[in-house]
Amino acid sequence: MSDYQIMRLDAAPRVPFKFDGRILFSSDRFEMVHLSLDPGASMELHTQPFDVVFYLSEGSGILIIGIEELEIQSETSVMVQAGVTRAWKNNGKGVIKILVCKLKE
Repeated sequence: MSDYQIMRLDAAPRVPFKFDGRILFSSDRFEMVHLSLDPGASMELHTQPFDVVFYLSEGSGILIIGIEELEIQSETSVMVQAGVTRAWKNNGKGVIKILVCKLKE
């Protein structure tokens, strides 16, 4: 096995959801997923059993954390603790792109 892994976004396996999500890396300790949400798209409220760091790389969108709705601009990161309800929605006119880093340990 090599000391590194390379994954192109267009070759990454898709997540089993209605929006475009690609698993760029996954291990027992860490997972990185790239999400693209079209205008008007949203995800279901959900929780994770681990901390998650979101990095919004393109566009602006609404991140729902618990009962708060936060307007997040591009080039911004947000950490959400394990067990806290969260969801993204795109209320803008362009695609939003989000890098999701799941800290499993």
